[in-house]
Parts: sequence; C-alpha cells; structure tokens
Amino acid sequence: MRSRLAALSRQGSLRTRLTLLVTVAVAVAIATCAGLSYYIVQQRLRSNLDMSIVESLKDSDRDYLKHHCTEQGTQGMFDGMATLLHSDGTTCSIGPPIVPVYDKDSEAFEPCEPVYRDGHTSDGTPVRVVALNFDKGVAVMEARPMWWVSNTLRRSALMLSGITALGVIGAAWAGLVISRAALRPVGELTKAVEHIAQTEDLGTRIPVTGNDEIARLSSSFNAMTAALAGSRERQKQLVADAGHELRTPLTTLRTNIDLLLRSEQTGRSLDPAAKERLLVNVKAQFAELSTLVADLLQLARGDNDHEPHVELALHEVVTAAVERARLRGAEVSTDLRPWYLVGNAASLERAVLNLMDNAAKFSPGGQIEVRLLDGRLTVRDHGPGLPEEELPHVFERFWRSPSARGLPGSGLGLAIVKQAVEEAGGTVRLGNAPGGGAIAIMELPGSHVRQSAP
Repeated sequence: MRSRLAALSRQGSLRTRLTLLVTVAVAVAIATCAGLSYYIVQQRLRSNLDMSIVESLKDSDRDYLKHHCTEQGTQGMFDGMATLLHSDGTTCSIGPPIVPVYDKDSEAFEPCEPVYRDGHTSDGTPVRVVALNFDKGVAVMEARPMWWVSNTLRRSALMLSGITALGVIGAAWAGLVISRAALRPVGELTKAVEHIAQTEDLGTRIPVTGNDEIARLSSSFNAMTAALAGSRERQKQLVADAGHELRTPLTTLRTNIDLLLRSEQTGRSLDPAAKERLLVNVKAQFAELSTLVADLLQLARGDNDHEPHVELALHEVVTAAVERARLRGAEVSTDLRPWYLVGNAASLERAVLNLMDNAAKFSPGGQIEVRLLDGRLTVRDHGPGLPEEELPHVFERFWRSPSARGLPGSGLGLAIVKQAVEEAGGTVRLGNAPGGGAIAIMELPGSHVRQSAP
C-alpha cells in the first residue's frame, strides 16, 4: 500500500500530489479517531452491561434461585437468565440454560471478584456472562443477551463510517483549496520561466508578496533575471564598442594593403621609403589589433572563467609589474611595504602595469611614483592631470580623454584595472594629485602578515 501511494504521489502535477497527501493525512487521522471512538463505545457498552448484571445478581432472591431453577431451565423472575453451577459440574437454570466454561466460572466457587466473559446459551444465543460466588462450592452465572450491544455497535459503526467518508471528502476539497492557494505563486513563477524560455524576455518580473519561502524564491528569480539582463546588455555594449573600435584599424590596414597590392599589380613600384612607412604602419596596426583583442578577451571573461584566488604577496606582484614597466622605458620610483591578500596574481599584476603604462604616457620622461602602504597602492605621474568633468568616465570601456585620442591605446586599460581590483574585493579611483599630475589609488583588503604557510 505504501509503495503504491509513493508511486502515485510521484505522478501527476505538484497540485495533485499535494491534494492527495493532504487527503490521505486527514483521512488517516479521521479513521484513527473513528476507530478509537468505536473501541471506547464498545468498552463502555460492555462495562455498563456488566454493571447492570452485577447489580441484578446482588438484588436477586437466593432462595428463589435455589428452589425454582431446573436442569433444563424455566421462566422466572429475571429479565435475563441465571444458572447455578455446582462444583460437581451440575447446573440448574432460570431461563435458557447458560453453557458454563468450567475452568473460568469455577473461580467463583470461592468468594472473589466477579468473573466476566462472553458466552452463549444452550440454544446458541450470544450472551454476556458474569459469575459470582453463590454459596460454598456453588457459583451463579447471570447473563444478558448481546443483541442490543451488537445493534448499538452496528449503528455506531455506520455513523462513524459516514463521518469518516464525509471527512475524507472534506479533506479532499480542503486539500484542493489549500494546494491551489499555496501553489499559486509557483504557478506564476512557472509561467514566467516558460515565457522567458519562449521569448527570451529577461525583463519579466514576478510580483513578490510576503516573506515566506515562495516570496524568497520569487525575489531570487527576479534578481537572477535582472543580473542576466544586465549581463546581456553589457555583452551587447561590449560587442558594439568593440566593433566600433575595430573598424578604424581594420580600415587603415585594408587601405595600406590595397596600396601595396596595387603597386605590385600595376608594376609601379613605390618609393622604398614610402613602402617602408606603409609596412611599419601595417605592423603597428597589427600590434594595435593584437592589444585590442587581448583586452577584449580579458574583459569578456565570465565569473566562472576566473582563475582561482590564492593568498599572495601584493608587494611582490607590484615589484614584478615595476620591472616590466622599466623594460618599457618608464622611470619608476618605489616605496613598497609588505601586504598580503587573496586574489589572482596575474590579473593584479596586469592591473598595476596598466596603471603605470597609463601614467607613463602623460608624465615627462616617463617618471612615475609607486607607493604601497597598508594595502593602499598609489601610482602618480607628473603630467597635466585630468579635467574634473572627465574623472567619472575614466574607468568606462573604450572611453578616452579627448586630449589622449592621438596616443596609442584601446581605451580598455583602466576598465581592466577596475575589473581585476573588484574581483579581489577592493576599490580603485583616479584623481588629480596635489602639485599637479594624476594619481591612481587602489585599496585592497588584506593583512601585514601572511595567513597561511608559503
């Protein structure tokens, strides 16, 4: 039965299963109560019958019983029937003879508590029998027919069965109502998911009411779709911006290559100096494209593609970036204090190098200052600085200051810096330094001492 119920509960909709479970639970509870009530009524009826028999025996005329009972039984003064049982096994009765159970009824040969049992008369009528001590070696058994107890129990069983049936029907109706009310938010969530699956409309939202588990699920779903919509918009913007930025170097490349091909096809060779300039320009454009593609790949990494974060020494990462910047011609002065944090060394090194490359572009002679103290890294140049109205845009993708559009770069360097710093749980900002020049400030959470063994 349990296996069939489990199999049935796995079939159909969630509403059907919930209704079935509620119905079964209530039905079992009602049936248990009905069975317990039937048992109590049965015991109470037997107890009342036993008490009435005992009272009748106490009030009976012993002399009448001795002189008017016969072996075959006779009509007497009793509403029921009585039989005297002697120790030698002989009996005499008033009314229909009660068939004795000698092993049990003989307990009443001596004064004792009444002996109660079910029995029957010589003609097979079911009776309730109570045996009491009548005299020494003699027990009296009085009985009452069980038919009225049986009739009462039958009527009680029918009534309780009807109540149980009505209770099951009511439980099924209540389970259906409860399942509809409880699963309405789930139905709305299902419709929203199906709508998104069919239309890819990530702007769909589910109304949130209350603070239960369904409300939390709806809130989480809304947050998820909002995050997906934001990710899609960022992807679209990245693709649009990348297409715009790629158009210029590709156009220049195509123009230069067309000039070289036309020179070869027409037999009119270019001046060696002009040809060299074209080839140098092509090489520069290829380098610019390579840098732009690498920057785009860095920005396009998803959260699941991030390399694992480990504990690292930030001062060592900055030192490595400084060495690379010096190889590129920058003059870097440093003051680095130990600082340990959890992050990705390659991403942070590239972020620091991007800050130094950006500073070296605008600083006379490529002179920059790098300081690390208490997790606060500063990179300062001695250039002209930035207008205040441009500072809110410096970390946007592909944004470039009007004064720097003639300089090499993709406009993605500072965006990569921001992404790397935020992945490590830090913040970065760019401002104008006192005394001139720009200063980039990177703050990363960590400690002065290493937390784990190197």
